[in-house]
Amino acid sequence: MASLKDLRNRITSVKATQKITKAMQMVAAAKLRRAQNAAENGRPYAEKMARVLGNLAGNLIGGVGAPRLLSGTGKDQVHLLVVCTGDRGLAGAFNSSIARLAREHANRLLAEGKTVKIMTVGKKGLDILRRQFREQIIASRDIRGNKPVDYPFAAEIADDILARFEAGEFDVATLFYSEFRSVISQIPTAQKLIPAELPQAEAATAAGSDAAMEFEPSEETILETLLPKNLTVQVFRALLENAASEQGARMSAMDSATRNAGEMIKKQTLVYNRTRQAMITKELIEIISGAEAL
Repeated sequence: MASLKDLRNRITSVKATQKITKAMQMVAAAKLRRAQNAAENGRPYAEKMARVLGNLAGNLIGGVGAPRLLSGTGKDQVHLLVVCTGDRGLAGAFNSSIARLAREHANRLLAEGKTVKIMTVGKKGLDILRRQFREQIIASRDIRGNKPVDYPFAAEIADDILARFEAGEFDVATLFYSEFRSVISQIPTAQKLIPAELPQAEAATAAGSDAAMEFEPSEETILETLLPKNLTVQVFRALLENAASEQGARMSAMDSATRNAGEMIKKQTLVYNRTRQAMITKELIEIISGAEAL
């Protein structure tokens, strides 16, 4: 049985930990408001960009004159996985869930005989994935020097992806991140960047007024300019969603840790009081026994 001193030290230690987790929860809550606003403000722009591109590309997908970012290389052998996570832990399953989705995707591609290359954005993704895919990781970036996440940082990542695509290093690029839904809900997401997936293309073509629009210059010329910008926009949106998801996950994890610490303090205090009472009772019995012996 632990001594009273050990129990007191244990309770003091848990109380100190509880103060830290409570402070981290409050900090995450403050950061979440800004990150959530940024993510929500970025969604309409990214969705509108996808709709415009879908309208432009409706007649070009699969055509001879389609840009390479839209049609791809015509092959499906080399895949680049861009895995966006955070640089810090203590955020529940935020980092591991994204890495798990990327790992499952990579294992499936390798089982099909494909070549996999991985680019990580965020230190935690690198730490998790290099245990199994050390040889496949070709580039990594930290986010610590780019907080809050800004558009130029996303442009650097997008430019790196485009340069590797133009150099023929891969055929398909897929982006992995966590979409923010709420404080308790972050959805790991895989989005194909190259060839560009335009889910709005069908809806935009079906819309009466949009379908009748004519563009000057030609659709091909506009797409050549907008598709690289769309890639940057999608990367930027993923980073914003990740920032909000990370703070939401950290806030939830620290709230659970604070409540667990409170439960542990109650249990340890109960054990301390029982142990103290047992020692007092034992001493009283010894005193009474000694007095009766006299």
